Amino acid sequence: MHITVLPYEAVDALKIKSDGVYVDGTFGYGGHSRLILERLNKNGRLFAFDKDLSVVIKGQTIKDRCFHITHSSFSRMQRELQKLGVNKVDGVLLDLGVSSLQLEDISRGFSFQINGPLDMRMDTSQGQSAAEWIASVSEANLREVIKNYGEERFAKQIARAIITTRARQPIVTSLQLAEIVAKAVRSRKQNQNPATRTFQAIRIYLNQELEELSLSLPQCVELLNPGGRLVIISFHSLEDRIVKRFMRASANPDLYPRRLPIRNKEMQCSGSQKLHLVGKAVRPTESEIIFNPRARSAVMRVAERTNTDGF
Repeated sequence: MHITVLPYEAVDALKIKSDGVYVDGTFGYGGHSRLILERLNKNGRLFAFDKDLSVVIKGQTIKDRCFHITHSSFSRMQRELQKLGVNKVDGVLLDLGVSSLQLEDISRGFSFQINGPLDMRMDTSQGQSAAEWIASVSEANLREVIKNYGEERFAKQIARAIITTRARQPIVTSLQLAEIVAKAVRSRKQNQNPATRTFQAIRIYLNQELEELSLSLPQCVELLNPGGRLVIISFHSLEDRIVKRFMRASANPDLYPRRLPIRNKEMQCSGSQKLHLVGKAVRPTESEIIFNPRARSAVMRVAERTNTDGF
């Protein structure tokens, strides 16, 4: 069972107008989308996107004239919306987490707790699987991926263990990889599986998750009508860092270095402020985490499109 994280908080943050146009860039299993649809009248529209074709097929079972789902990454949302005749929207929601059903699907290989083919692709119709990538990657590249995308301090030892094992036999299942990592990691926080960071790193790298997020953020801003909201839920520090820095830069576009002495402080703004930040970062309550432990690392940030691009 997939449990949507911060469902009401995220949809409330969008400030839904009943006749507005909205984007759910990460449909998943439709938790946020269904809540948005409940608040739209017959003139409202919701456009959803997902890279996972199996998810899109399920989404197509929603019979609502206000709803349209596209098999595509949210990094291409602006182009795909233009094909549908949509140039502006009133809100964009991105929930960047991997769904529980994807983690628990044996055929996907996302989980280090369930044995299955080592795939890890969000879109299984294209790209290399994790097994294919591990079979050919250099030790240096593997080490950098695990270190940079997993923030793993034992990246060197893990990469060496994977390459050594690969020389003896192919690494083709999720538990096989998890066991190799577990033997290479000397210590780990209580209740955290030794393979957590390595699986995260490989998944992020293969699916270009950080690159796609960086590509999508400027599109979201350009799509938003004045007063439109951008709501993003991230699940690890690398994603949240990108979101936080982008929102802050869009809200505070300094023309001059901060320490440069300028008498007229108004002159420090470049005249291209496009967002203003809405409230502080929102995290799940203790009761939500108890009910849904996978929500514990979620962080939601909200920004609103300004009325003008300049001053």
